[in-house]
Amino acid sequence: KLIAREKAMPAALAEARKNLDNPPKIATEIALQQIDGNGAFFADAVSAAFPEVKDAALLAEFKQANDAVVAAFKEYGSWLKSDLLPRSNGDFAIGADTYRRKLAADEMIDTPLDQLLAIAQADLSRNKAAFVEVARQIDAKKAPIEVLIQVAKDHPPAAKLLDVTQSELDAIARFMTEHHIITIPPAAPARVQETPPFMRATTFASMDTPGAYETVAKEAYFNVTLPEKGWSKERVENFMRGFNRGTILSTAIHEAYPGHYVQFLWVQRLDSRVRKLLGASTNVEGWAHYCEQMMFDEGYGKGSPDFNKLRLGQIQDALLRDARYIAGIEMHTGKRTFEQAVEFFEKEGYQTHETALRETKRGTSDPTYLYYTLGKLQILKLREDYRKMRGAKFSLEEFHTNFMKQGYPPVKIVRKALLGNDSPTL
Repeated sequence: KLIAREKAMPAALAEARKNLDNPPKIATEIALQQIDGNGAFFADAVSAAFPEVKDAALLAEFKQANDAVVAAFKEYGSWLKSDLLPRSNGDFAIGADTYRRKLAADEMIDTPLDQLLAIAQADLSRNKAAFVEVARQIDAKKAPIEVLIQVAKDHPPAAKLLDVTQSELDAIARFMTEHHIITIPPAAPARVQETPPFMRATTFASMDTPGAYETVAKEAYFNVTLPEKGWSKERVENFMRGFNRGTILSTAIHEAYPGHYVQFLWVQRLDSRVRKLLGASTNVEGWAHYCEQMMFDEGYGKGSPDFNKLRLGQIQDALLRDARYIAGIEMHTGKRTFEQAVEFFEKEGYQTHETALRETKRGTSDPTYLYYTLGKLQILKLREDYRKMRGAKFSLEEFHTNFMKQGYPPVKIVRKALLGNDSPTL
């Protein structure tokens, strides 16, 4: 199967040359940024992936197909740079009407965009106030941004990042069990690995979980992006400040426990084929982002002398999601340029320039990445409404487990299932 797919890949890249006419410049730049990594993935990882195969004829056929893919990527990269990039003058913005229709179709959200922006600005203000207060507790003599710079310097060496992240995952898993945060289906623990080359241009961390019907490859991998080889010391340091210890913790909570990994363990247990295969980002990403705040609220890290530093990292991540929310709407409705969005991530989201640039690039092709904060706010409201309905019988573990049992449809559907009504989600 792999050989057959590889034999078809050069033709697919040839078709891309025919179909790409006037893409946005940023899209071509991102493709160029990733193209060398794509080729290297096939040249190195794929070529060495089958040491157990001893069939000489099969290996020769595989090598021929794989070498052709590597060559095709190299040729395609040259074409991107010399031919397509100079004529990439398209607009990445999808426009307000398409934006509204996309939200309605993907997330069952029909709230007007100006109202959504007002909700985002209010959450941004709340998180900025919390950021200032926590920064004051760390060092009242310094401005909040100076405290952040100080805290951001507390990161592991790049060579130790994967090990530190794995250790954090293990500690979080123990806390969840001991504090009855959520019922976790039995499964092998998630393992940390470096982000594959073809994903590194637009993501710092991600979760690669088994499919809903997977019965063989049951491993789950938490991908963490490392600095690129050849970067200057200054660029590596700037990059690693995005992985300060507070951010590592909130990212581990988001991607694995009790975020994405735990949710997709529950998806595998669903009886509904529709709910196994279809869902909404406001549920998936909203749940994972909700977990970041919830775990701190439930006491994770309390007692540690670095608790406020950890909390500052969590709030910084919340500000990042607020910035995505606002920048996504405004970039795609003509209210903010790419450069203005980068500046917004830095000044309002308290992000490093490296993070701001990467996040803005992502927003050009992921216009509705407001779903993190929007989903989190929907889940917080649902939890409060569920608490009122259950009264003295309310249990956080019960709420979380019942939420998981619904799969990952739009939160509007989960509300109806848990509350029995169609009350507003926000």
